[in-house]
Amino acid sequence: MSHNSGPSQRQLRVGEQIRHMIAETLQRGGFYEEALLDGAANITVSEVRTTPDLKKATVYVIGLGDAEMDELLPALNKAAPYFQKEINRSSNLKFTPRIHFVIDQSFEEAQRIERILNSLPETRG
Repeated sequence: MSHNSGPSQRQLRVGEQIRHMIAETLQRGGFYEEALLDGAANITVSEVRTTPDLKKATVYVIGLGDAEMDELLPALNKAAPYFQKEINRSSNLKFTPRIHFVIDQSFEEAQRIERILNSLPETRG
């Protein structure tokens, strides 16, 4: 067994498979959560990370445009069983992981760093 701390190929493959299924489910819609009726189109799934045993999956999402993520995130987590059912239906996984949605901060962080870099005075070399 390798001792690197990163995710295994299997975790990466399953995470990517789940990411696609959740993105498709968001596009298709059919939610009971009111916030998701209009808002699902403004959500991008940036990454899915699974635990080594594949029993849990953390879904990283980004809100596009004027997405109200403080409303959408709780709605996504309430709808998690719906997503799990869709994954169970369309995947060949032995277990359907329990899904938890979180906001992907890395995108905002990258934008913040870019703003800081752009605000620095140019130095002439």
